[in-house]
Amino acid sequence: MIPSLLPIHVRPDVVFERGEGAYLYDLSGRRYLDFICGIGVTGLGHCHPRLVAALREQEEKVWHLSNLFEIPEQTRLAQRLVAASFADTAFFFNSGVEAIECSLKMARKYQDSVGHPERYRIITFEGAFHGRTLAAIAAGGQDKHLAGFGPPMDGFDQVPFGNLNQVSGALTEQTAGILVEPVQGEGGIRPAAPEFLQGLRRLADEMGILLIFDEVQCGMGRTGRLLAHEWAGVAPDIAAVAKALGGGFPVGACLALERAASGMTVGSHGTTFGGNPLAMAVANAVLDVMLEEGFFEHIVEMGEKLSARLDRLVKDHPKVVEGDIRGTGLMLGMRCIPPNRDLVVALREAGLLAGPAGDNVLRLLPPLIVGEAEIDEAVGILDSVFAGFDS
Repeated sequence: MIPSLLPIHVRPDVVFERGEGAYLYDLSGRRYLDFICGIGVTGLGHCHPRLVAALREQEEKVWHLSNLFEIPEQTRLAQRLVAASFADTAFFFNSGVEAIECSLKMARKYQDSVGHPERYRIITFEGAFHGRTLAAIAAGGQDKHLAGFGPPMDGFDQVPFGNLNQVSGALTEQTAGILVEPVQGEGGIRPAAPEFLQGLRRLADEMGILLIFDEVQCGMGRTGRLLAHEWAGVAPDIAAVAKALGGGFPVGACLALERAASGMTVGSHGTTFGGNPLAMAVANAVLDVMLEEGFFEHIVEMGEKLSARLDRLVKDHPKVVEGDIRGTGLMLGMRCIPPNRDLVVALREAGLLAGPAGDNVLRLLPPLIVGEAEIDEAVGILDSVFAGFDS
């Protein structure tokens, strides 16, 4: 008999009752160091006081209006994101995949508006993950996500990640844009080389197509900049962000240049819940913290410390992890020799929450406010658990 909750997740036998900062507490009061953060969502840790205060203040005013009416905090958040990023305009959603869907529609609509309705195809990359809608799983192209859902939605041409020659060879008169993660998350914590992103920008400009960055996981401070592509010195035409933008409250956004968004006229897109007053109040509080002096520098410093400590673990436990530490900032991964999910279970039992990623990688996404004490604690747990897998 099917349970009342659709059984599409395999969950461990632990229930978390509350969270504070970098820690979660289960029903028995046991404390866990959270280095997965709801898959990169709770960037400011759990129950950050500034976010709690913003939500409490707004919940006493109004929860929902729909986008039929002006939402001042929505306008304010758009202005702030535009001022802090490459973008000229923003539109808000409840999730990352909605932001991806808008990005894809925007690329197609742009081409139609400039007289090229035949341009609708998007180049994507092996190992990508863009969400779970039919369009997003087709863009990601992974068999494990596509299986059982019939023919993949048409319109996507996939090439190897990091190979400019393959991208160039895949371009046709039907190509509307290129969709890429500056750092692949689900694909195994694989950063794109700056030269690769710069090359994609050149190809897009030469062909008159749009460059779309999926920054849902790697954006909003995760790498030590507001958006990960900033490290490459290159800007997209469109970017999708979410996860840490809401700090745990569902918020996504499609950011775009004016040119790219020119085809999105009244009625061409919409959302009922996206950009609601509660979400906007929290997201503005997130930006209040992230844009404070020293916030991104702290991420870089802590990321370097954590990466150096993890590198030591690779040397100390060659039967458990191998190769170089992957990623940048506080988006890091280690390639495992045992099944990564076995390590995730053992780490959780030892009090550290981590996650699996593609290519048998152990994924670490600590809160962006993490300190040296939490890093020391996490590395100590990793060292102890790895020792149990050495034999």
